[in-house]
Amino acid sequence: MKKGNRSQYLSKSLFIRGLQCHKSLYLEKYHPELKPPISEQQEALFASGHEVGKLAQQLFPGGVEIPYDGKTHAEQLSMTRDEISGGTQDLYEAAFSYDGIFVKLDILHRGRRGWEIYEVKSATEVKDVYLHDAAVQYYVVTGLGLTISKVYIVHINNEYVRQGDIEPEKLFTIVDLTASVREDQALVTEEIKRQKKMLEGAMPAIDIGEHCGNPYECDFKEHCWEHIPEYSVFDLRGKGAKAFDLYRNGIIRFQDIPLDILTPSQRMQVESYLNKKDYIDPDGVRTFLKPLSYPLYFLDFETLSSPIPLWDGIRPWQQVPFQYSLHILEKERGKLRHLEYLASPNADPRRELVETLLDAIPSGACVVHYTAFEKTRLSDLAGWFPEHRKRIERIMGNMVDLASPFKSRDCYLWQMNGSYSIKAVLPALVPELSYDDMSISDGGMASQAYFNMCNATDRKEIEEIRKALLDYCGLDTLAMVKVVERLRNFCGN
Repeated sequence: MKKGNRSQYLSKSLFIRGLQCHKSLYLEKYHPELKPPISEQQEALFASGHEVGKLAQQLFPGGVEIPYDGKTHAEQLSMTRDEISGGTQDLYEAAFSYDGIFVKLDILHRGRRGWEIYEVKSATEVKDVYLHDAAVQYYVVTGLGLTISKVYIVHINNEYVRQGDIEPEKLFTIVDLTASVREDQALVTEEIKRQKKMLEGAMPAIDIGEHCGNPYECDFKEHCWEHIPEYSVFDLRGKGAKAFDLYRNGIIRFQDIPLDILTPSQRMQVESYLNKKDYIDPDGVRTFLKPLSYPLYFLDFETLSSPIPLWDGIRPWQQVPFQYSLHILEKERGKLRHLEYLASPNADPRRELVETLLDAIPSGACVVHYTAFEKTRLSDLAGWFPEHRKRIERIMGNMVDLASPFKSRDCYLWQMNGSYSIKAVLPALVPELSYDDMSISDGGMASQAYFNMCNATDRKEIEEIRKALLDYCGLDTLAMVKVVERLRNFCGN
């Protein structure tokens, strides 16, 4: 791309990108092909944010929206000017351009003492970057001569519980950032100059750093980090030696790390990898296995969440189970049984899910899960269905966390690379099982697949998604069965 007058053009999102890293802004302007394609989950997140923005417009009903799709910037700017001069009270997605910066305002409200800006976010709190986000909008609009009396951030209230139709005035929290935005104008003004000057020259020589993931994960990270080898200081787990401190001192590979600066846990990770050595404490593993009693029920949930609660009794972003897998061993070396549940699309899954689950798990059964996730979901279900609370709590009281021996390092294999997640443990202990060739390979993909199934109309597509979901969740619990088998083998049991 040739540099010219357009090279200095900025938008709100470009300004925020540049504020995080000038190199990222440069790459976005001149080498966008170095970014990976937008993932389906990212697209879903964008769509969710758009939905939140549309709902927030109900805080100021009857306004006029300035469309983005199918309209040039010039057309959007002209439409905005016409609405303002025509006396429109509320504008959605109003467009402004000043000093080479184009912005779209979520909500612009004509108040008694001047215009008010409302920037809408899907998050449940005000983050520092939102101040700069609002400040650059203020810079542009006031630069055009518009009087702005107030600047607000509108974010999700995570204490809101849906009952009936969504109540926007309760779902959203409005925070006044006017004073902070005005104080931020000096920074905005100077940063705009710096970004424009940078874009006129060569690509900035900026090394990787903490800024690569703060406040957002940079989409050029794969490109900028291509010199980092597999098994580097950035794979170190837990507290102790800090990866970027080591990196800035020229230490990148595991082989180069002075072992005496590491915590015992980190040292085990590094030495285990370098020597391809496993650490098994049979006594520790036996202690973990001792509470396991037959019949064994291996449980895994898949969940969905949304900033706008989908059903009554749910808070924003609350995890709602829509699927479970249950592998059952009645006795040692007994025949393995499998039960599963996957909700029908577009229906509240909670009651049917919990009732089928309670029918499947008898009182007193030992339930094996992985990390605290399943236990937390059961606690939520007990809150939603108090008539089942006692039975759910009995199940929770007899649950065993299979992650425990790996988290405590009673069982540590060098391929785990410091992680105790099931995705790290399974290939190390049970290499014949793998998520690699599955169309759904993690919880985020499962959640998105369920949303896709809810939006699909083609029967074949729905069945394909359904099968993929069942296969994935089923592998999660089968993996736990096989991991327990391997642990028993380590103990000679």
